[in-house]
Amino acid sequence: QVQLVESGGGLVQAGGSLRLSCAASGRTFSSYTMGWFRQAPGKEREFVAAITWTAGNTYYADSVKGRFTISRDNAKNTVYLQMNSLKPEDTAVYYCAARLYYMGGYADTNKYPYWGQGTQVTVSS
Repeated sequence: QVQLVESGGGLVQAGGSLRLSCAASGRTFSSYTMGWFRQAPGKEREFVAAITWTAGNTYYADSVKGRFTISRDNAKNTVYLQMNSLKPEDTAVYYCAARLYYMGGYADTNKYPYWGQGTQVTVSS
């Protein structure tokens, strides 16, 4: 079973930074796509960023381009989401997700069978 363990959420002031981590213990994700999604109160879950494990290709939602960076550490089987210039609108529960790689579908929640527990990110104004 693929297990994703998230950490790094918390409270941060607007304009600040936060780094989320998603560790897949005991797994090799050479053929996986890893994604970050978020869900704000009263809203549906939305795509944030994704990365392919093999090539390291990255994809971002327009709302976070230039502010967020997704990366991976092969040795630690860990995916990171570095969030800079945070805004109150970024407040949400952030989820890590994984799926086998294939072209397209990187932003579709229904394409990801494996999910972390979610971590709360709150940005104060």
